[in-house]
Amino acid sequence: MKYLMFPFLILIRGWQKFIAPGLAPRCKYYPSCSHYTYDAIKKYNIIGIFMGAWRVIRCNPFSHGGVDYVPESLKFGPIKIGAR
Repeated sequence: MKYLMFPFLILIRGWQKFIAPGLAPRCKYYPSCSHYTYDAIKKYNIIGIFMGAWRVIRCNPFSHGGVDYVPESLKFGPIKIGAR
């Protein structure tokens, strides 16, 4: 499954290295949305893509922003993913 996530990670790194430096910093959250999504994909694979998309949706003019790291574990009802 990790190999399927590799193209997404390459796209994010390309954004971070080639496009984002030319733009003014605008993310209200720390770490930035691209760093959050990269970490989420590395940690949770396909679920990380949805976590990153949700983070981008939350990053809007009406949000307060702040510090928001990828959670250590996720819980979906009785199912727990991540740290034990």
